[in-house]
Amino acid sequence: MAGSAASGVAGGVRPARGGKIAAAAVNQASVWNVANLLTMLRLVLVPAFVALMLAEGGYDPAWRSLAWAAFAIAMITDLFDGHLARTYNLVTDFGKIADPIADKAIMGAALICLSALGDLPWWVTAVILGREVGITLMRFLVIRYGVIPASRGGKLKTLTQGVAVGMYVLALTGWLATLRFWVMAAAVVLTVVTGLDYVRQAIVLRRRGIAERKAALEETEG
Repeated sequence: MAGSAASGVAGGVRPARGGKIAAAAVNQASVWNVANLLTMLRLVLVPAFVALMLAEGGYDPAWRSLAWAAFAIAMITDLFDGHLARTYNLVTDFGKIADPIADKAIMGAALICLSALGDLPWWVTAVILGREVGITLMRFLVIRYGVIPASRGGKLKTLTQGVAVGMYVLALTGWLATLRFWVMAAAVVLTVVTGLDYVRQAIVLRRRGIAERKAALEETEG
């Protein structure tokens, strides 16, 4: 019987149902890796941050400090989850979708809360969120032609935005309040400049992709 079962597998006979269930379980378990868990933590921190930020009317320094702690943890996990996924081959479909959503969610929640409380002009929130959503949609539109890699300017933009928003979340006064204004100004400039650079890259990528497809079609027809 053992020899018959072994020969059946070798000969291409369908494996036992239990084997299918075990394989499916392994594939499903792979979603629960450390990189995805950090992404999930960041998603959970979004409503927690909003609740802390708006507690006691949104102007209590103690609650704002706790909100800053939640925001800081979210930003730190953002630095590590993608790196871990790429380094240890933990990239999953869930991570590809959830990671950018988590990034935009925590930053968007912070900006909207700050503007709603009157700490940050609405136009700043509109510029930053408009850029983030626009570039994300643009990347999806040109993905058929290739992937636009994250640039050093984009990474610097993300870091500057995180520092600036974090400083606004804290109830700072004096020269620190002045400093945060200039850090936010730098973040807005980087947001616009890197956004325009991504648009340029998308146009070049699309033109190159169309030209390559056209050349391949002409070669096939020839």
